[in-house]
Amino acid sequence: MLPSFSLARRRSLLPATAALALALTGCSGASVEPAESFGTFDEVLAAADGQTVDLWMFGGDAKGNAYVDEVLAPAALDQGVTLRRVPIADTPDALNRVLSELQAGRDDGSVDLIWANGSTFSTGKQAQAWQCGWTDLLPNMQYTDQDDPLLLNDFGTPVDGCEAPWHKAQFTFFYNSDAVTDPPTTVEDILDWAQAHPGRFTYPAPPDFTGSVFLREVMLSLAGGAEQVPLTYSQAAYDQYAPAAIQALTELEPSLWREGATYPRDEQALNTLFADGEVDIAMTYGPATLTDLVGSGALPPSTKVLTLEEGTVGNASFLALPVNAADAAGAMVVANIALSPEQQAAKADPGTWGQFTVLDTDLLTPTQQNLFAQLPESPIVPDYEELSRNAHGELGSEWVPALNEAWRQDVASAP
Repeated sequence: MLPSFSLARRRSLLPATAALALALTGCSGASVEPAESFGTFDEVLAAADGQTVDLWMFGGDAKGNAYVDEVLAPAALDQGVTLRRVPIADTPDALNRVLSELQAGRDDGSVDLIWANGSTFSTGKQAQAWQCGWTDLLPNMQYTDQDDPLLLNDFGTPVDGCEAPWHKAQFTFFYNSDAVTDPPTTVEDILDWAQAHPGRFTYPAPPDFTGSVFLREVMLSLAGGAEQVPLTYSQAAYDQYAPAAIQALTELEPSLWREGATYPRDEQALNTLFADGEVDIAMTYGPATLTDLVGSGALPPSTKVLTLEEGTVGNASFLALPVNAADAAGAMVVANIALSPEQQAAKADPGTWGQFTVLDTDLLTPTQQNLFAQLPESPIVPDYEELSRNAHGELGSEWVPALNEAWRQDVASAP
Protein backbone atom coordinates (compact mmCIF):
# COMPACT_ATOMS: atom_id res chain seq x y z
CA MET A 1 0.00 0.00 0.00
CA LEU A 2 1.39 3.39 -1.00
CA PRO A 3 1.76 6.10 1.64
CA SER A 4 -0.22 9.26 1.27
CA PHE A 5 1.41 12.11 -0.61
CA SER A 6 0.80 15.79 -0.38
CA LEU A 7 2.51 19.09 -0.91
CA ALA A 8 0.71 20.37 2.17
CA ARG A 9 2.87 20.54 5.27
CA ARG A 10 2.08 21.51 8.83
CA ARG A 11 2.92 25.17 9.17
CA SER A 12 6.42 25.67 10.51
CA LEU A 13 6.68 27.64 13.71
CA LEU A 14 10.01 29.13 12.67
CA PRO A 15 8.69 32.42 11.30
CA ALA A 16 6.99 33.14 14.63
CA THR A 17 10.15 32.01 16.37
CA ALA A 18 12.25 34.38 14.31
CA ALA A 19 9.93 37.29 15.04
CA LEU A 20 10.09 36.61 18.75
CA ALA A 21 13.85 36.26 18.51
CA LEU A 22 14.13 39.73 17.02
CA ALA A 23 12.06 41.11 19.87
CA LEU A 24 14.33 39.45 22.41
CA THR A 25 17.68 40.33 20.83
CA GLY A 26 19.77 42.25 23.29
CA CYS A 27 17.89 40.96 26.33
CA SER A 28 20.06 39.20 28.89
CA GLY A 29 17.28 36.69 29.60
CA ALA A 30 18.36 34.54 32.54
CA SER A 31 20.73 34.51 35.45
CA VAL A 32 22.05 30.99 34.85
CA GLU A 33 25.58 31.26 33.39
CA PRO A 34 27.29 27.86 33.67
CA ALA A 35 30.31 28.85 31.58
CA GLU A 36 31.15 31.52 34.13
CA SER A 37 29.73 29.85 37.22
CA PHE A 38 31.84 26.68 37.00
CA GLY A 39 35.61 26.68 37.00
CA THR A 40 36.04 22.93 36.55
CA PHE A 41 33.99 20.02 35.35
CA ASP A 42 34.14 18.53 38.85
CA GLU A 43 32.14 21.54 39.99
CA VAL A 44 29.65 20.84 37.21
CA LEU A 45 29.30 17.23 38.34
CA ALA A 46 28.70 18.30 41.93
CA ALA A 47 26.00 20.78 40.92
CA ALA A 48 24.37 18.28 38.56
CA ASP A 49 23.90 15.56 41.15
CA GLY A 50 20.18 14.85 41.50
CA GLN A 51 19.08 17.09 38.63
CA THR A 52 16.54 16.04 35.98
CA VAL A 53 17.44 17.11 32.44
CA ASP A 54 14.67 17.60 29.89
CA LEU A 55 16.03 16.89 26.40
CA TRP A 56 13.67 18.21 23.75
CA MET A 57 14.15 16.34 20.48
CA PHE A 58 12.32 15.24 17.36
CA GLY A 59 10.14 12.32 18.39
CA GLY A 60 9.61 10.72 15.01
CA ASP A 61 12.81 8.66 14.96
CA ALA A 62 12.09 5.38 16.77
CA LYS A 63 15.72 4.29 16.91
CA GLY A 64 16.83 7.67 18.15
CA ASN A 65 14.19 7.58 20.85
CA ALA A 66 15.28 4.10 21.91
CA TYR A 67 18.93 5.11 22.02
CA VAL A 68 18.25 8.04 24.34
CA ASP A 69 15.90 6.06 26.59
CA GLU A 70 17.83 2.80 26.75
CA VAL A 71 21.49 3.78 26.31
CA LEU A 72 22.11 7.44 27.05
CA ALA A 73 19.67 7.86 29.94
CA PRO A 74 21.10 4.93 31.99
CA ALA A 75 24.62 6.30 31.50
CA ALA A 76 23.46 9.70 32.77
CA LEU A 77 21.79 8.12 35.78
CA ASP A 78 25.10 6.47 36.67
CA GLN A 79 26.45 10.02 37.09
CA GLY A 80 23.54 11.19 39.21
CA VAL A 81 21.48 12.83 36.45
CA THR A 82 18.01 11.78 35.35
CA LEU A 83 17.56 12.27 31.61
CA ARG A 84 14.00 12.78 30.42
CA ARG A 85 13.28 12.82 26.68
CA VAL A 86 10.61 15.30 25.56
CA PRO A 87 9.39 14.34 22.07
CA ILE A 88 8.41 17.16 19.71
CA ALA A 89 7.17 17.28 16.13
CA ASP A 90 9.53 20.07 15.02
CA THR A 91 12.69 21.44 16.61
CA PRO A 92 11.42 25.05 16.42
CA ASP A 93 8.76 23.99 18.95
CA ALA A 94 11.49 23.73 21.57
CA LEU A 95 13.01 27.09 20.68
CA ASN A 96 9.57 28.68 20.77
CA ARG A 97 9.20 27.45 24.34
CA VAL A 98 12.60 28.84 25.32
CA LEU A 99 11.93 32.24 23.77
CA SER A 100 8.47 32.46 25.29
CA GLU A 101 9.84 31.70 28.74
CA LEU A 102 12.62 34.24 28.28
CA GLN A 103 10.06 36.84 27.28
CA ALA A 104 8.15 36.00 30.47
CA GLY A 105 11.31 36.54 32.50
CA ARG A 106 11.72 32.92 33.59
CA ASP A 107 15.22 31.85 34.64
CA ASP A 108 14.05 28.31 35.51
CA GLY A 109 13.24 27.25 31.96
CA SER A 110 11.57 23.92 31.20
CA VAL A 111 13.97 23.16 28.34
CA ASP A 112 17.45 21.97 29.40
CA LEU A 113 18.84 20.63 26.11
CA ILE A 114 17.69 20.72 22.48
CA TRP A 115 18.80 18.45 19.65
CA ALA A 116 19.36 21.26 17.18
CA ASN A 117 21.11 22.60 14.13
CA GLY A 118 20.52 24.92 11.21
CA SER A 119 17.99 27.73 11.42
CA THR A 120 16.89 26.79 14.92
CA PHE A 121 20.42 27.34 16.18
CA SER A 122 21.01 30.56 14.25
CA THR A 123 17.66 32.04 15.31
CA GLY A 124 18.33 31.18 18.95
CA LYS A 125 21.83 32.60 18.77
CA GLN A 126 20.50 35.85 17.33
CA ALA A 127 18.12 36.05 20.30
CA GLN A 128 20.93 35.27 22.77
CA ALA A 129 18.90 32.24 23.84
CA TRP A 130 21.88 29.87 24.05
CA GLN A 131 24.45 29.46 26.76
CA CYS A 132 27.83 29.91 25.07
CA GLY A 133 31.40 29.03 25.97
CA TRP A 134 30.39 26.04 28.10
CA THR A 135 31.62 23.29 25.81
CA ASP A 136 35.26 24.02 26.68
CA LEU A 137 34.53 22.57 30.12
CA LEU A 138 33.49 19.19 28.71
CA PRO A 139 36.36 16.68 29.11
CA ASN A 140 35.25 14.65 26.10
CA MET A 141 35.67 17.61 23.74
CA GLN A 142 39.36 16.60 23.74
CA TYR A 143 38.44 13.77 21.37
CA THR A 144 37.10 16.11 18.66
CA ASP A 145 39.11 17.79 15.93
CA GLN A 146 39.23 21.44 16.94
CA ASP A 147 39.64 22.43 13.27
CA ASP A 148 36.77 20.31 11.90
CA PRO A 149 34.68 22.77 9.84
CA LEU A 150 31.49 20.77 10.43
CA LEU A 151 31.89 21.31 14.18
CA LEU A 152 32.91 24.95 13.94
CA ASN A 153 29.95 26.14 11.86
CA ASP A 154 26.30 25.12 11.92
CA PHE A 155 24.72 25.93 8.54
CA GLY A 156 27.12 28.86 8.25
CA THR A 157 26.61 30.14 11.81
CA PRO A 158 29.73 29.97 14.02
CA VAL A 159 29.13 27.55 16.88
CA ASP A 160 31.25 29.54 19.38
CA GLY A 161 30.84 26.95 22.11
CA CYS A 162 27.06 27.47 22.17
CA GLU A 163 26.25 23.81 21.42
CA ALA A 164 28.05 20.50 21.84
CA PRO A 165 28.50 18.22 18.81
CA TRP A 166 26.45 15.03 18.84
CA HIS A 167 26.75 13.23 15.49
CA LYS A 168 27.44 13.78 11.80
CA ALA A 169 25.33 13.16 8.74
CA GLN A 170 26.13 12.86 5.04
CA PHE A 171 23.59 13.37 2.30
CA THR A 172 23.62 10.20 0.21
CA PHE A 173 21.89 8.79 -2.84
CA PHE A 174 21.17 5.08 -3.19
CA TYR A 175 19.84 2.96 -6.02
CA ASN A 176 18.39 -0.41 -6.98
CA SER A 177 21.32 -2.21 -8.61
CA ASP A 178 18.98 -4.68 -10.30
CA ALA A 179 17.33 -1.86 -12.21
CA VAL A 180 20.22 0.61 -12.61
CA THR A 181 23.20 -1.13 -14.19
CA ASP A 182 25.14 2.02 -15.12
CA PRO A 183 24.54 4.39 -12.20
CA PRO A 184 25.10 8.14 -12.59
CA THR A 185 28.12 9.68 -10.88
CA THR A 186 27.16 13.37 -10.55
CA VAL A 187 24.02 15.28 -9.64
CA GLU A 188 23.68 16.45 -13.24
CA ASP A 189 23.97 12.82 -14.34
CA ILE A 190 21.12 11.96 -11.97
CA LEU A 191 18.93 14.62 -13.58
CA ASP A 192 19.85 13.31 -17.03
CA TRP A 193 19.17 9.73 -15.94
CA ALA A 194 15.76 10.74 -14.62
CA GLN A 195 14.83 12.35 -17.93
CA ALA A 196 16.01 9.27 -19.79
CA HIS A 197 13.95 6.99 -17.51
CA PRO A 198 10.57 8.71 -17.10
CA GLY A 199 8.65 7.88 -13.94
CA ARG A 200 11.56 6.19 -12.19
CA PHE A 201 12.76 9.09 -10.06
CA THR A 202 11.31 11.59 -7.63
CA TYR A 203 12.25 13.44 -4.45
CA PRO A 204 10.44 14.66 -1.32
CA ALA A 205 8.71 17.99 -1.69
CA PRO A 206 10.53 20.87 -0.01
CA PRO A 207 10.32 22.11 2.73
CA ASP A 208 10.76 18.48 3.77
CA PHE A 209 14.32 18.27 5.06
CA THR A 210 15.54 15.67 2.55
CA GLY A 211 13.87 17.31 -0.43
CA SER A 212 15.27 20.67 0.61
CA VAL A 213 18.82 19.25 0.72
CA PHE A 214 18.34 17.77 -2.74
CA LEU A 215 17.30 21.19 -4.03
CA ARG A 216 20.47 22.74 -2.63
CA GLU A 217 22.61 19.95 -4.11
CA VAL A 218 21.14 20.65 -7.54
CA MET A 219 21.97 24.34 -7.19
CA LEU A 220 25.54 23.66 -6.05
CA SER A 221 26.16 21.18 -8.84
CA LEU A 222 24.79 23.41 -11.58
CA ALA A 223 26.85 26.29 -10.19
CA GLY A 224 30.01 24.32 -10.92
CA GLY A 225 30.61 23.06 -7.40
CA ALA A 226 30.01 24.05 -3.79
CA GLU A 227 33.05 26.30 -3.76
CA GLN A 228 31.37 28.58 -6.30
CA VAL A 229 28.39 29.50 -4.10
CA PRO A 230 28.91 31.88 -1.15
CA LEU A 231 28.22 30.32 2.22
CA THR A 232 26.36 33.43 3.36
CA TYR A 233 23.03 34.17 1.71
CA SER A 234 22.55 37.39 -0.23
CA GLN A 235 20.00 38.43 -2.80
CA ALA A 236 22.78 38.87 -5.34
CA ALA A 237 24.10 35.35 -4.78
CA TYR A 238 20.57 33.96 -4.91
CA ASP A 239 19.86 35.74 -8.20
CA GLN A 240 23.08 34.37 -9.65
CA TYR A 241 22.79 30.72 -8.65
CA ALA A 242 19.22 29.76 -7.73
CA PRO A 243 17.41 30.28 -11.08
CA ALA A 244 19.36 27.50 -12.84
CA ALA A 245 18.35 24.97 -10.17
CA ILE A 246 14.70 26.01 -10.22
CA GLN A 247 14.63 25.86 -14.02
CA ALA A 248 16.28 22.41 -14.06
CA LEU A 249 13.76 21.01 -11.60
CA THR A 250 10.87 22.59 -13.49
CA GLU A 251 12.08 20.95 -16.71
CA LEU A 252 12.57 17.66 -14.86
CA GLU A 253 9.04 17.55 -13.47
CA PRO A 254 7.32 15.79 -16.42
CA SER A 255 9.89 12.97 -16.14
CA LEU A 256 9.26 12.35 -12.45
CA TRP A 257 7.13 9.67 -10.84
CA ARG A 258 3.49 10.44 -11.67
CA GLU A 259 4.86 13.19 -13.94
CA GLY A 260 5.47 15.37 -10.90
CA ALA A 261 1.74 15.73 -10.23
CA THR A 262 2.50 14.77 -6.64
CA TYR A 263 5.63 14.29 -4.55
CA PRO A 264 6.50 12.09 -1.57
CA ARG A 265 5.87 14.01 1.62
CA ASP A 266 9.13 12.89 3.27
CA GLU A 267 12.05 10.46 3.15
CA GLN A 268 9.99 7.59 4.58
CA ALA A 269 7.41 7.96 1.81
CA LEU A 270 10.19 7.98 -0.78
CA ASN A 271 11.63 4.81 0.78
CA THR A 272 8.26 3.14 0.38
CA LEU A 273 8.21 3.98 -3.32
CA PHE A 274 11.74 2.62 -3.64
CA ALA A 275 10.88 -0.58 -1.75
CA ASP A 276 7.78 -1.11 -3.90
CA GLY A 277 9.80 -0.77 -7.11
CA GLU A 278 8.10 2.48 -8.09
CA VAL A 279 11.39 4.40 -8.32
CA ASP A 280 15.00 3.26 -8.73
CA ILE A 281 17.00 6.04 -7.05
CA ALA A 282 16.35 7.56 -3.63
CA MET A 283 18.18 9.71 -1.08
CA THR A 284 18.80 10.12 2.64
CA TYR A 285 20.69 12.29 5.11
CA GLY A 286 21.11 9.24 7.36
CA PRO A 287 22.91 6.63 5.22
CA ALA A 288 24.03 4.54 8.20
CA THR A 289 20.40 3.52 8.68
CA LEU A 290 20.32 1.82 5.26
CA THR A 291 22.06 -1.25 6.67
CA ASP A 292 19.22 -1.93 9.10
CA LEU A 293 16.54 -1.04 6.53
CA VAL A 294 17.93 -3.61 4.09
CA GLY A 295 18.48 -6.17 6.82
CA SER A 296 14.90 -5.83 8.05
CA GLY A 297 13.49 -6.14 4.54
CA ALA A 298 12.21 -2.56 4.48
CA LEU A 299 14.47 -1.95 1.46
CA PRO A 300 15.42 -4.55 -1.17
CA PRO A 301 18.74 -6.47 -0.95
CA SER A 302 19.74 -4.92 -4.29
CA THR A 303 20.07 -1.50 -2.59
CA LYS A 304 23.47 0.11 -3.13
CA VAL A 305 24.90 3.47 -2.11
CA LEU A 306 25.68 5.89 -4.94
CA THR A 307 28.83 7.88 -4.22
CA LEU A 308 29.19 10.96 -6.40
CA GLU A 309 32.45 12.28 -7.85
CA GLU A 310 31.67 15.84 -6.73
CA GLY A 311 30.79 14.77 -3.18
CA THR A 312 27.65 15.68 -1.27
CA VAL A 313 26.72 17.96 1.59
CA GLY A 314 27.45 16.96 5.17
CA ASN A 315 26.64 18.49 8.52
CA ALA A 316 26.63 17.85 12.23
CA SER A 317 23.85 17.79 14.80
CA PHE A 318 24.37 19.38 18.19
CA LEU A 319 22.99 19.63 21.71
CA ALA A 320 22.18 23.26 22.51
CA LEU A 321 21.85 24.55 26.08
CA PRO A 322 19.27 27.33 26.62
CA VAL A 323 20.50 30.27 28.64
CA ASN A 324 17.66 29.87 31.16
CA ALA A 325 17.82 26.08 31.57
CA ALA A 326 16.75 25.12 35.08
CA ASP A 327 19.17 22.19 35.19
CA ALA A 328 22.11 23.56 33.22
CA ALA A 329 24.78 21.61 35.11
CA GLY A 330 22.95 18.35 34.47
CA ALA A 331 22.60 19.28 30.80
CA MET A 332 26.35 19.79 30.57
CA VAL A 333 26.92 16.36 32.12
CA VAL A 334 24.55 14.74 29.61
CA ALA A 335 26.29 16.51 26.70
CA ASN A 336 29.67 15.28 27.95
CA ILE A 337 28.43 11.70 28.31
CA ALA A 338 26.95 11.87 24.80
CA LEU A 339 30.42 12.81 23.52
CA SER A 340 32.17 9.90 25.23
CA PRO A 341 33.81 7.28 22.98
CA GLU A 342 31.56 4.63 24.55
CA GLN A 343 28.34 6.50 23.71
CA GLN A 344 29.57 7.60 20.29
CA ALA A 345 30.44 4.00 19.39
CA ALA A 346 27.13 2.69 20.69
CA LYS A 347 25.23 5.31 18.71
CA ALA A 348 27.23 4.49 15.56
CA ASP A 349 26.13 0.84 15.67
CA PRO A 350 23.44 0.44 12.98
CA GLY A 351 21.57 -1.86 15.35
CA THR A 352 21.36 0.93 17.92
CA TRP A 353 20.92 4.11 15.89
CA GLY A 354 23.53 4.22 13.14
CA GLN A 355 24.81 7.79 13.46
CA PHE A 356 28.31 8.83 12.41
CA THR A 357 30.62 9.90 15.21
CA VAL A 358 31.82 13.46 15.72
CA LEU A 359 35.02 12.19 17.33
CA ASP A 360 38.43 12.10 15.66
CA THR A 361 39.29 8.46 16.25
CA ASP A 362 43.00 9.22 15.84
CA LEU A 363 42.77 11.04 19.18
CA LEU A 364 41.40 7.99 21.01
CA THR A 365 43.29 5.41 23.02
CA PRO A 366 43.72 1.95 21.45
CA THR A 367 40.98 0.60 23.72
CA GLN A 368 38.61 3.37 22.66
CA GLN A 369 39.49 2.91 18.99
CA ASN A 370 38.65 -0.75 19.35
CA LEU A 371 35.06 0.18 20.22
CA PHE A 372 34.69 1.52 16.69
CA ALA A 373 36.77 -1.22 15.08
CA GLN A 374 34.34 -3.80 16.51
CA LEU A 375 31.31 -2.18 14.91
CA PRO A 376 29.76 -4.45 12.28
CA GLU A 377 30.83 -3.71 8.71
CA SER A 378 28.00 -2.96 6.35
CA PRO A 379 27.65 -4.68 2.98
CA ILE A 380 25.50 -1.70 1.93
CA VAL A 381 27.08 1.45 3.32
CA PRO A 382 30.75 2.45 2.88
CA ASP A 383 32.54 3.91 5.88
CA TYR A 384 32.22 7.60 6.66
CA GLU A 385 35.60 8.43 5.11
CA GLU A 386 34.44 7.18 1.72
CA LEU A 387 30.95 8.67 2.01
CA SER A 388 32.36 12.07 2.91
CA ARG A 389 35.00 12.12 0.16
CA ASN A 390 34.88 15.55 -1.52
CA ALA A 391 32.11 16.51 0.89
CA HIS A 392 31.10 20.12 1.41
CA GLY A 393 29.47 21.84 4.36
CA GLU A 394 25.97 23.25 4.47
CA LEU A 395 25.15 26.68 3.15
CA GLY A 396 24.06 29.41 5.53
CA SER A 397 20.61 28.75 6.96
CA GLU A 398 19.03 31.73 5.16
CA TRP A 399 19.48 29.90 1.86
CA VAL A 400 17.04 27.21 2.97
CA PRO A 401 13.71 29.10 3.19
CA ALA A 402 14.56 31.19 0.13
CA LEU A 403 15.11 28.13 -2.06
CA ASN A 404 12.14 26.27 -0.56
CA GLU A 405 9.82 29.17 -1.35
CA ALA A 406 11.16 29.45 -4.89
CA TRP A 407 10.52 25.75 -5.40
CA ARG A 408 6.97 26.10 -4.07
CA GLN A 409 6.16 29.01 -6.33
CA ASP A 410 7.91 27.98 -9.53
CA VAL A 411 8.14 24.18 -9.51
CA ALA A 412 5.22 22.93 -7.43
CA SER A 413 2.88 25.49 -8.95
CA ALA A 414 4.00 25.00 -12.54
CA PRO A 415 1.15 24.09 -14.90
